Amino acid sequence: MRTIQFREALNEAMSEEMRRDPNVFLMGEEVAEYDGAYKVSKGMLAEFGPERIIDTPISELGFTGIGVGAAMNGLRPIVEFMTWNFAILAADQIINHAAKMLQMSGGQFHIPIVFRGGNGHAGQLAATHSQSFEAMYANVPGLKVVTPSNPYDAKGLLKAAIRDEDPVLVMESERMYGDKGEVPDGEYLIPIGVADIKREGTDVTIVGFGKMMKEALAAAEELAKEGVEAEVIDLRTIRPMDHGAILKSVRKTNRCVVVDENWPVASIASEVAYRVQKDAFDFLDAPVLRINQADTPLPFSPPLIEASIPNPARIIAAVKEVMYLRK
Repeated sequence: MRTIQFREALNEAMSEEMRRDPNVFLMGEEVAEYDGAYKVSKGMLAEFGPERIIDTPISELGFTGIGVGAAMNGLRPIVEFMTWNFAILAADQIINHAAKMLQMSGGQFHIPIVFRGGNGHAGQLAATHSQSFEAMYANVPGLKVVTPSNPYDAKGLLKAAIRDEDPVLVMESERMYGDKGEVPDGEYLIPIGVADIKREGTDVTIVGFGKMMKEALAAAEELAKEGVEAEVIDLRTIRPMDHGAILKSVRKTNRCVVVDENWPVASIASEVAYRVQKDAFDFLDAPVLRINQADTPLPFSPPLIEASIPNPARIIAAVKEVMYLRK
């Protein structure tokens, strides 16, 4: 099986769907002439032309509204945000129009639109460019939220998102675009709403998503050296969430640690912990623990960034706490 970059997997997903369906098009800042801010759309302008690969002004609210209107009229837009931090400006169109249109129109208007771009911290970008938005948008009925952690999942989930009849938000990461992974040549889709076991284990369940999978898997490998076998679950989809996969694992391991780049208050980790205690309480041998970003705007200083975000050391400490191995 060939090995390609995360950005190439996204490019293939969009290009394949555009060849398959002439109603699919891409719009966003620098997606055409510049081949994408992170080169995700490299070569697509040359193949599909300026009518389907559209450079927009620096006006997220404006071009997002155009995308919603296009979806109402039978097209299937892919709206790229250079970063989800900039998409705060477009939140009105996403939350008040894309998410609610099906209900407000009495089922007359589906909104088959994909919003995608970089999300979360990406190094020294300071507080206003380092936020994670999964929890914010997962709170909104009518939106689907996916967060792939590797090239294989990125391609399969994005293709499924483009074919979906409802708005789908694809949360990526600037720090993952260069990641490499195996991706098959043939077509495949990954169903939205299905989690994946990235590592099997028997002693503790570690739940995470997106680039936090790197931290979770690194922690699991270190724990294995000490005889602790962690099962690592990649949610892949935040809404709708695959609670069944989480509960099945916890009923086997009897312990759960959730790793989440969002702030702790009203986070994805909070929702996972609630559902585990509600539906698997009798199986728990310890309280569910959460590893979140610190409850503060992300600093600019590298040492403070490292102290703020989830990392393998914090995950390992939490696992040892739920296993009562800490001295």
